[in-house]
Amino acid sequence: QVRLEESGGGLVRAGGSLRLSCAASGRTFTIGEWAWYRQALGKERELVASITDEGRTDYADSVKGRCTISRDSANDTVDLQMNNLQLDDTAVYLCNANSAPGFFRNAYWGQGTQVTVSS
Repeated sequence: QVRLEESGGGLVRAGGSLRLSCAASGRTFTIGEWAWYRQALGKERELVASITDEGRTDYADSVKGRCTISRDSANDTVDLQMNNLQLDDTAVYLCNANSAPGFFRNAYWGQGTQVTVSS
């Protein structure tokens, strides 16, 4: 099992920045990919950014150039730096971890952290 706990959400004005952090514990050596998703009220959950254990990253078009995902394997954290936040970035942000090949297929989720962007 892998446990994920997000932190760093809050209220920020448009144009501001936030850094979200996801602390992982448990069998983190079984994880091959880490990601941040978000879900706005009344909308479907969407991928924001992902990073593999090899360091390959991927970003949603809506956040490219504004967000950076990073992984600290020594401390088992995955961070999401978000700059120039816009009203549309308001959502619950969830940390996700997916098993690496060779391990039993599992997807883990944190409880989420609220990000609210005001005008």
